[in-house]
Amino acid sequence: MGSTQEFDLVVIGSGPGGQKAAIAAAKLGKSVAVIERGRMLGGVCVNTGTIPSKTLREAVVYLTGMSQRELYGSSYRVKERITPADLLRRTTHVIGREQDVVRNQLLRNGVELFEGHGRFLDPHTLVIEDPTRDENVNIRARYVVIATGTKPVRPAGVKFDEERVLDSDGILDLKSLPQSMVVVGAGVIGIEYASMFAALGTKVTVIEKRPTMLDFCDSEIIESLKFHLRDLAVTFRFGEEVTAVDVGPAGTLTTLASGKQIPAETVMYSAGRQGQTEHLDVAQAGLEIDSRGRIFVDDNYQTKVDHIYAVGDVIGFPALAATSMDQGRLAGYHAFGEPCKGMTDLQPIGIYSIPEVSYVGATEVDLTDSAVPYEVGVSRYRELARGQIAGDSYGMLKLLVSTEDLTLLGVHIFGSNATELVHIGQAVMGCGGTVEYLVDAVFNYPTFSEAYKVAALDVMNKLRALNQFKV
Repeated sequence: MGSTQEFDLVVIGSGPGGQKAAIAAAKLGKSVAVIERGRMLGGVCVNTGTIPSKTLREAVVYLTGMSQRELYGSSYRVKERITPADLLRRTTHVIGREQDVVRNQLLRNGVELFEGHGRFLDPHTLVIEDPTRDENVNIRARYVVIATGTKPVRPAGVKFDEERVLDSDGILDLKSLPQSMVVVGAGVIGIEYASMFAALGTKVTVIEKRPTMLDFCDSEIIESLKFHLRDLAVTFRFGEEVTAVDVGPAGTLTTLASGKQIPAETVMYSAGRQGQTEHLDVAQAGLEIDSRGRIFVDDNYQTKVDHIYAVGDVIGFPALAATSMDQGRLAGYHAFGEPCKGMTDLQPIGIYSIPEVSYVGATEVDLTDSAVPYEVGVSRYRELARGQIAGDSYGMLKLLVSTEDLTLLGVHIFGSNATELVHIGQAVMGCGGTVEYLVDAVFNYPTFSEAYKVAALDVMNKLRALNQFKV
């Protein structure tokens, strides 16, 4: 065993949170090391989660000709027979490029990269185990950031065979596109994959034990999404629980508590995520994990052991790549005493279903529960020239505006470019702007962004009518 190397900061995991923590510390002139498992540079985000699923979505939308069917007819397709190889060609290309970007960023900032599994020997010492090396490597850290991410939860009693019964990680390894699929769980990941496979022509059944889906979003937007997915032949079974999944030569048979049975080629479980902490030996560092493998942190992303921080999905909600990046940066700053403002309260949510859903700020339910008076302005894509050009007649943008001071309280979007458009509303809200700014602003024409102006004028017309009753 060689001598133990020492670093100011050791980061376990190279996903969005780990990357940004490492680079933030390196920019402050600190010595930094990142530990990552072989072939997982960029973490779950780049390799099995965010990037592959969004690239897959892009490939699906393009190859199926989905976005052009309104213009060229429902039989329009770019490619007649789409195979997993067609879909994964694009995904593999993007993953490779992203890994290269991450590696380049770390190297040019002087961050040392160790391949292998890291685990604690004591609060300041980690051992890196790699089966391809003859001996393990020990490193000591002044500060540690745990950014190990999550993996899909696999419910007890379900036999995952990676072919008929799989989770969201296994979906990328399908040998053929299934004719039918059961998706268990109507969370963000479940709905994203359900919409992709429905677009490919797979007959999808979504099973969710709760009575609704995505209830943190605006209910009108989610109703529009459900309507659109039903139009793609998706069947929803709400308030239903799976009791058994049997695999036979013809496929799978999913049995529900109500007695219903659903035959399908494939079953995909989307039953939440589990923190990847089981191999870390956190007890050696004086830490504890909860039943989902998550680590508790304070507002500065510090664990109960002062020099150890945790960021990203491993700390739980909101478990987004975008928020993980900022958490990593802020943890790096806090560890080395660099002043910073902290995480902003205004964070957009994006759901990459087909079509997209995105929002920022409050929902109507939030405002009603808080007794905040508001008015709604709506713009429908079919009213926009850009909507007609793009073949999107179903999209909509909705503004929630304070009737007291005209500030923007929430923006909710369904349709093409929703996850991009939301940032205009976020910028206005972040600067404390009012709906009057959107009324007066000049937007490029024809664009989807123009929806903001149409919705803003809609609000102002409603408020004008309301003001006639005020003395």
